[in-house]
Amino acid sequence: MEAIISFFKNYVAWLTMPELTLIDILEIIIIAYAFYHIILWIKDTRAWTLLKGMILLGLIFIVAVVLEMNVVLWVFKNAMVVGIMALIVIFQPELRNALEQLGRKNILGSIASFDSQKSKNERYANKAIQNIVKSVYDMAKEKTGALIVVEKTINLKECEKTGIILNAEISSQLLTNIFEHNTPLHDGAVLLRNNKIVAATCYLPLSENMELSKELGTRHRAALGISEISDSMTIVVSEETGYVSIAKDGKLYRHVDADTLELRLRQIAKKTSDENRRKWWNIKSEKRGEDLEK
Repeated sequence: MEAIISFFKNYVAWLTMPELTLIDILEIIIIAYAFYHIILWIKDTRAWTLLKGMILLGLIFIVAVVLEMNVVLWVFKNAMVVGIMALIVIFQPELRNALEQLGRKNILGSIASFDSQKSKNERYANKAIQNIVKSVYDMAKEKTGALIVVEKTINLKECEKTGIILNAEISSQLLTNIFEHNTPLHDGAVLLRNNKIVAATCYLPLSENMELSKELGTRHRAALGISEISDSMTIVVSEETGYVSIAKDGKLYRHVDADTLELRLRQIAKKTSDENRRKWWNIKSEKRGEDLEK
């Protein structure tokens, strides 16, 4: 308690409200605007997950300062230089992409991004969910291989860029036709976002999980790979067996029936609480799904 009181006396009590001029207000607006768009940019990439980890480390550092944890502070101090270099390496693809966008972008037009955020909060409509389920099990009956990525909160623009942009309404007929044999779009994954078929023939990163059953092919490994780096849900239809599988959070659930798939799609369409997310897979898939070893 004394350490906390001492911290407030040394670092907080002296703070006073400075006099603000018109220039100060203008600077605050500019910095806030820039910071807001940096956050939007980060949220559209996989760097968002890394940023949350950095925030957690920042909170640990504050606690260490308040409680005078000298060993923890020594570790932070000596890891700072290495950490900065590591961040540059980790964020290199995102930083390069951001600079490229800045060079092509009309800065005044970026104001429209305020409205673009609204579309990210849209839920998958009942009709879209029903069309997905119908298409998946129609293809399962015919043993038509399929790979469908249902995007959630982490934007998958990097995968989208590898495919052919469609931006079409979700319909069972279109999904089924995309994966029909010998059609130009059947090879690769389809990306769904906000009631839209965003792109087809997308390339997904393959999982390096050595525990994945050898009887499973590239589709299942790709589905597992994208689930390891995002919060998306990927639906796989096996071309050999016609079985439907779901990849989520780095785990693969096999032999999923239509009711379970529809339930998962409805859950992913909603803004669930942390408690609901923890219970995400505790309903029917635990009874019917098989883990990687099975």
